[in-house]
Amino acid sequence: MPPKENLMSLISDLKALDTSQRSAIWASYLGWTLDAFDFFLMVFMVTAIAQEFGTDVKHVTETIFFTLVARPFGALVFGYLADRFGRRPVLMVVILLFSGFSIGSGFAPSLPALFVIRAAFGFTMGGEWGIGASLVMESIPPKLRGPVSGLLQSGYPSGYFLASAVYFLLFDHIGWRGMFMIGVAPAILVFLIRMHVEESPAFLALAKKPRVSPFTALAKHWKTALYLVVLMTAFNFFSHGTQDLYPTFLREQHHFDTHQIGLLTAVMNIGAIVGGLSFGIWSEQIGRKRAIIIASLCALPVIPLWAFASTPLLLGLGAFLLQVAVQGAWGVVPVHLNELSPALARGMFPGFAYQLGNLIASRNGPLQAGIAASHGGNYGLALALVAGVTALVLVAWTAIGPERRDVNFVEEARA
Repeated sequence: MPPKENLMSLISDLKALDTSQRSAIWASYLGWTLDAFDFFLMVFMVTAIAQEFGTDVKHVTETIFFTLVARPFGALVFGYLADRFGRRPVLMVVILLFSGFSIGSGFAPSLPALFVIRAAFGFTMGGEWGIGASLVMESIPPKLRGPVSGLLQSGYPSGYFLASAVYFLLFDHIGWRGMFMIGVAPAILVFLIRMHVEESPAFLALAKKPRVSPFTALAKHWKTALYLVVLMTAFNFFSHGTQDLYPTFLREQHHFDTHQIGLLTAVMNIGAIVGGLSFGIWSEQIGRKRAIIIASLCALPVIPLWAFASTPLLLGLGAFLLQVAVQGAWGVVPVHLNELSPALARGMFPGFAYQLGNLIASRNGPLQAGIAASHGGNYGLALALVAGVTALVLVAWTAIGPERRDVNFVEEARA
C-alpha cells in the first residue's frame, strides 16, 4: 500500500476507536510523559544539587542509580497487583504515589534523604510503564499496536522535552527544589482514568477463568523472560547512555548556560519523538525486529557528530539525528514486549523485563561520569563509547530473538 494510503488508513482506524480506547491511549501516554518529566528534572539539576550539598557531580548521579535500581521491584509488585486486581485501579494508585514522591524530592534535607526519596519515586515509577502499556495494547485492535506503541514510547522523550522547557524557563527563578514541586501535575491524570478509561477486555476475560498466579506464567516462560531482560538491558544502556548525562556534557565540557542546554535538549527530544512515532508505524509493515535493527544501525554513523562536534548548531543536529535512531528503536518496545508476554502475566511481564534491564543498566550514570573523569572531563568520549557498543549489541541480540505479531489478546485470554 502506498505511503499516502497507509497514512489515510491509519487515521481512519484511529478515528474508529471508542472513547474508552482513546482515553486509555492518552492516559498511558501522558502518564509516561509526566513520569519521564520528573525523572529527567533530576538530570538537569545534578550540578545544582552537588553545589548545595557540598559534593561532586559523580556522587549526585547516584540518585539516578537509586531511582533506576528501585524500578524493577515496583514493576514486579504493581504488575502483580495489576494482574490480580486489574490494570485500571492499580495504574491510578501508581500515578498518585509517584506524584507524591516527586513533591517530596523538593523537601529533601540532605543528599542521603534525597537518595531515599528518589528510590521510592523509582519504585512507584517502575509500575507505570508496564501497566499502562498492557492496558492500551489489550484494548486496541492488533493493527494499531505498532503506531500506538510509537506514540506511547514517545511519551518518554516528550517528558524529557517538557523537563528541558521547564528548566529553560524556570530553573534560574525557582531553583532545583521548586522544580520538583511541579511534579504534582501527573495526579490530574487520575481523574481522566477514573472517568473515561475502562478496564482491559483481556483482563476481564481472564477474570472469568480459574485464577492462576502470574508468577506461574513467568516461570513457565523463563527463557523468553531471560531473553527480554538482556534485550532491555541493552535498550536501557542505549537510552540512558545517550540521555542522562547529556545536559552535564553540555554544561561541563562545552560550558553552555541554562538556556543553551535547555534548547539543545529540547531539539534532541524532538528528534526522539519523530523517531519513536516513525519506527512504531513502520514496524507494522516491516516487523518489530527489523525496525529495531534498522533504527539501531542508523545511530552508528551519527555518533561522531553527536559526541565530538564543537558548535551548538552541529551538536544540535547530532542530538536530533541520534535520538531519531535511539527512540526509533525504542518506539517498537511497548508492542514487542506485550506481544511476547504470556496472557496471564501481561500486567507484570513487560514492565518487569523492562525495569530489570534498567536495574542491570543502572550504573550507567556513574560509569559514564567515571570514564569522563578519568579522561580529563571528556564526557563526549564516555557518551560515544556507550552508544556505539550498545547499538552493536542491540542489533545482534535482536536478530537472534523471537517475534510474535497480530496476536488477539482477548481470544488468547479466553482460550
